[in-house]
Amino acid sequence: MESLKLISPTIELESQFRTMLQDWHSANEALSPWSIGLDTSDFEKYVNILLNASKGIGLTDTQVSHSSFWLVDENQNILATSNLRHTLNEKLWVSGGHIGYGVAPSARRKGCATKILELTLLEAKKLGIEKALITCNKSNIGSAKSILKNRGEFWKEAPMENRTTQYYWISI
Repeated sequence: MESLKLISPTIELESQFRTMLQDWHSANEALSPWSIGLDTSDFEKYVNILLNASKGIGLTDTQVSHSSFWLVDENQNILATSNLRHTLNEKLWVSGGHIGYGVAPSARRKGCATKILELTLLEAKKLGIEKALITCNKSNIGSAKSILKNRGEFWKEAPMENRTTQYYWISI
């Protein structure tokens, strides 16, 4: 785990990004976080959208400034991704919170979720966020464990559509 690092998206890792996406598609799972599901047909444009969002550029009326990150190993393989929302709007209070993250299916059960959340929390601290709201599906035991390993404190749970969402606070 020591060789893992958090980086900002870069066009130089297009091949690794596409390999990671294929891993998700092969598992027939929904992509997480939402930002990896955007159109990547023009990869340079995709990366620029992600980088500009951290500066508040190109956002829709319902979005807040947000930063995307990739967790890479020593070979520059992308194992996990995260999305850090700089503030919360009404929608994010209900679903999403400050940080969303996902681990490629082939990289799971190796500590990647705990590590990407840990490193993304450090990025949140740099933005002056003192307490981060993290949400997860109640059935996602792995995510809940990663949140708890990062000092997450259970706040509440609430029914949402066809699932139950759990809410945690992490003091940074």
